[in-house]
Amino acid sequence: MFSWLRREKATQEVVDNVVGALKKIYRGKLLPLEEYYGFHDYHSPKLEDPDFDAKPMILLVGQYSTGKTTFIRYLLERDFPGIRIGPEPTTDRFIAVMWDEKEGVIPGNALVVDPKKQFRPLSKYGNAFLNRFQCSSLPSPVLQAISIVDTPGILSGEKQRIDRGYDFTGVLEWFAERVDRIILLFDAHKLDISDEFRRSIEALKGHDDKIRIILNKADMVDHQQLMRVYGALMWSLGKVLQTPEVARVYIGSFWDQPLRYDMNRRLFEDEEQDLFRDLQSLPRNAALRKLNDLIKRARLAKVHAYIIAELRKEMPTVFGKENKKNSLIKNLGQIYDKIQREHQISPGDFPDIKKMQESLQHQDFTKFHSLKMHLLDVVDQMLATDIAKLMEMIPHEESNLVSETIVKGESILIYYATEKAPPSKTSDRALSICTNNPRSISRSSLIMLSRQMDSTGKCIKRVDTES
Repeated sequence: MFSWLRREKATQEVVDNVVGALKKIYRGKLLPLEEYYGFHDYHSPKLEDPDFDAKPMILLVGQYSTGKTTFIRYLLERDFPGIRIGPEPTTDRFIAVMWDEKEGVIPGNALVVDPKKQFRPLSKYGNAFLNRFQCSSLPSPVLQAISIVDTPGILSGEKQRIDRGYDFTGVLEWFAERVDRIILLFDAHKLDISDEFRRSIEALKGHDDKIRIILNKADMVDHQQLMRVYGALMWSLGKVLQTPEVARVYIGSFWDQPLRYDMNRRLFEDEEQDLFRDLQSLPRNAALRKLNDLIKRARLAKVHAYIIAELRKEMPTVFGKENKKNSLIKNLGQIYDKIQREHQISPGDFPDIKKMQESLQHQDFTKFHSLKMHLLDVVDQMLATDIAKLMEMIPHEESNLVSETIVKGESILIYYATEKAPPSKTSDRALSICTNNPRSISRSSLIMLSRQMDSTGKCIKRVDTES
């Protein structure tokens, strides 16, 4: 059903080309600035090759028993090693579901020392976290294009948060920075947002473009109750998501059981197609996302350099260093304002002031470096020319890809576009298309469709799902 998620060859080529260039640009132009001003001690660890080479990743976040693990099984159409599903809080660990030829489970301590995986920086969260972290690998076609991270169900109350033994929100922040999609799941019967869930959502701040929201188990209520539930969810989200835009909420029931209330079937099917179309775009847009993340990182590194240099300039040379340090930390907001005025930097580019103040408490200001314009000029040149050249590569390659399927009502509209695709292979590819009822499309109809392609390999044809 979800074999359309498999990465096309043309997609893989553009990702490889762009990723190779990104590695070279990062090491040669951005990394020297980060190391000189200690960027890695305050924000994000140094990027390694696996960070660039990783497949697109989806992070599932939600309170317990909202259907996170069941959603993964629905995508994969099978169980994965270590799966536990139940009405109680079953998933007590972070599980990275990834592709491999053999099924297996890799424990957290072994996972963070694997140089081929992107999880090495997670070792800083200690054994309490690593004992609750694992990788479940299996040979699923879906996982050839994406990886999925299942998270522990978020509980209510302060005691459960403390008893975790590790920085839960810190781990979420680490994943949020690196994943391509963050899916927040809500149960139609449990719309309250606990304190820990609120903190978890706030930890995702700055990654609003990655967030998608699912109102799951919506078939358990009738259409009148569903309207009330949807309104209550939007009201609750409005108090937590500090964004002027309305969040996109997908409504459905993502499991393999029959719907309890069938009257909303058409709505659920349309919502499901919208969501899967969004997930389908992840492999295609992987290179663009990596490019975007590097730009965000470069802008933050520049601002960090200005902050460190300004703090160094304000420090006395002989006496009163400790008092001056405390004063600078307390008045960090004024430092931000000064840098903003002098260098015409947007307020949105500055790091969170509270987190920055906490990080500065443990630093020796006398070891800070003054402003080195050469390093900043190199990064500016990188953003102006190198990144622009990479941006030109992506649209050129994307024109060769298979576009998504659009399902409307009782028919399926198939768009197939490629430069030189043999018509004889079209039927095999078309069989992998996701529909409301894939089995209702006969192979003969699809073969007939493939024979009606023109000489350029392009075809636009409507096929009745009952044929």
